[in-house]
Amino acid sequence: MVERYPFKHNPSESFIKQVSDFVADVFYDILPEAGFEIRDEQIYMAFQLERAYADKETIFAEAGVGTGKTLVYLLYAICYARYTGKPAIIACADESLIEQLVKPEGDIAKLAQHLNMTIDARLGKSPDQYVCLNKLDEARFSDDEDEEDIYRGIYSELPAFVSSYEALQTFYPYGDRKNYPNLNDELWRKIGWDAFQDCLICEKRHRCGQTLSREHYRRSADLIICSHDFYMEHVWTYEGRRREGQLPLLPDHSSVVFDEGHLLETAAQKALTYKLKHSIFEEIVVRLLQGEVREELAVAIDEAIAQSEHLFGILRDKSKTVEGSDRKEITYTPELLREVKQLRSLIANIEEEIALEAGVFTLDPYQLRIVEEHLEMIGLALRLYDQPDQLISWVVEDNDGLTLIVMPRMVKEVLEERVFAQKMPIVFSSATLSIDGAFNYVADNLGISQYVSFSVESPYAYEEQMKLYAPKFQTDDHFTEKMNSAVKLLKRTEGRALLLFPSKEEMNAFKAQISHYDACSSMRFWFEGDQEISHLISAFQNDEESILCAVTLWEGLDIPGPSLSNVIIWSLPFPPNDPVFMAKRKAADQPFEEVDMPYMLLRLRQGMGRLIRTREDQGIVTILGQELHTDDFVRSKVLEILPSGFKWEESL
Repeated sequence: MVERYPFKHNPSESFIKQVSDFVADVFYDILPEAGFEIRDEQIYMAFQLERAYADKETIFAEAGVGTGKTLVYLLYAICYARYTGKPAIIACADESLIEQLVKPEGDIAKLAQHLNMTIDARLGKSPDQYVCLNKLDEARFSDDEDEEDIYRGIYSELPAFVSSYEALQTFYPYGDRKNYPNLNDELWRKIGWDAFQDCLICEKRHRCGQTLSREHYRRSADLIICSHDFYMEHVWTYEGRRREGQLPLLPDHSSVVFDEGHLLETAAQKALTYKLKHSIFEEIVVRLLQGEVREELAVAIDEAIAQSEHLFGILRDKSKTVEGSDRKEITYTPELLREVKQLRSLIANIEEEIALEAGVFTLDPYQLRIVEEHLEMIGLALRLYDQPDQLISWVVEDNDGLTLIVMPRMVKEVLEERVFAQKMPIVFSSATLSIDGAFNYVADNLGISQYVSFSVESPYAYEEQMKLYAPKFQTDDHFTEKMNSAVKLLKRTEGRALLLFPSKEEMNAFKAQISHYDACSSMRFWFEGDQEISHLISAFQNDEESILCAVTLWEGLDIPGPSLSNVIIWSLPFPPNDPVFMAKRKAADQPFEEVDMPYMLLRLRQGMGRLIRTREDQGIVTILGQELHTDDFVRSKVLEILPSGFKWEESL
């Protein structure tokens, strides 16, 4: 029989105090006996988490690289899950960080091995990480023969039960993005789930890899590991799914840990986003014409479809490309706002006609409820245009046409009500949660008014393990100077480098030019987007002299040893000039100081933190940002985030 707790439990004493004593034993005795070093930072963090779990509080746990913070929060989360009988949620910033947490040499595996524990940890991946069977059906009859062969190969490897009606005896995972490492992002988008898939009416939903995975992870006893995006999606859809008779995306849980918690606001905004596409709107409302309906309803539907098409035509004319972003900025003209209001009015008219139709309606009640849910959602999204200064909106365009994205500018009120008002322990864990020693920037953006906090410095001797460069360019051709600097640095370490780019645009410019440099002709480069991300990370780690180029790996990437001896930061990571940050700037009294600088400093600290992961690591970090030499304010703020007394060298 498996013991419920990894320590002898005394019901007459405080449970959390017993957990704290056990955690101290782990870090002072058990792990050191297994070869781990004693880290006072871990003990300090453990005592801080004791308070958060005892009082069910929100805590900002800022702990530098090498403090072993993950082991601490995992122990508390697992023990508390077993005490309450409800799993803990570990929400990571993205899917690649999830994979790092559960990899065979990861922290969960270490605890299980050295504490002789069986830990039930299951992955709750976002829907877009799974194959959509309907999209795969379409893709395997592509006009492109090469693509058709790829997708037919994927289809042929699906488990037999997908196309049969045999009973499922055990959980059989399939369709995970990770299972198709050689598909680039563009090929994956053609078969991966997206927000326009109507899963509720899909006849394949009960044999879908996404659905089967959901049924599996919901039964976890200890940990459910998901992304920030997925947790926020759970929060926003909780009431709606209950109304539709569905289970929430996540089960009731005992505590939440937001790893890299400074990124939660972005996930919250993304989850509260509405996506509208004319073709999808038309497909939804014409379902109402499948039975015999009154002429008034049919006319209302035709008018709404025509207005939707007209509105999307105006949106195409009133949007403009934003440099460094795939999001197009919308110009809110009186004409545009008028046409939005007109579509909203026509949708309301359909809803009224549906109510009048109730007595004679021949549409299936289940289908009708789905259509009504969609119409309600679209109406809520369009209503935000009544106050353009309170919303963030943009359009994106691809081969399937124009998509309108709408989100409320402020999400903290909803977060405060639906997340932080819950009486349970909530842990924000990261090496970068504070600015100038205060946590206001993250707390205010998330609507957190009551919290406890602490900061623990990294134990590493950066002045001995790391050299920092910030070369001053001699010409106005900064791109060429960056290329020359990067090539020189890559030669110095014979690869073994991570290049971090603030945008895909900058990474693609580097990718297009690097092949022209003979000095790098024999070097092996991995580019984010060319393959599945966890596969790229593994290839980079195992191919010591290779080079990884990425846009999203500023946080969480953990590659100890010589494979990562060189971090090149292509530009200071200021936020893009896309609609989300443009709205933030408009709402700030001092946009650069209140929006751009805090974002850049947090991201820069994270990027630099990719280099030194153990006491034995050595290497160099280079910042190719000329603002360090031309802007005294930027220079002074960057100097403040460096280890005490640490400075950069200006020549390579």
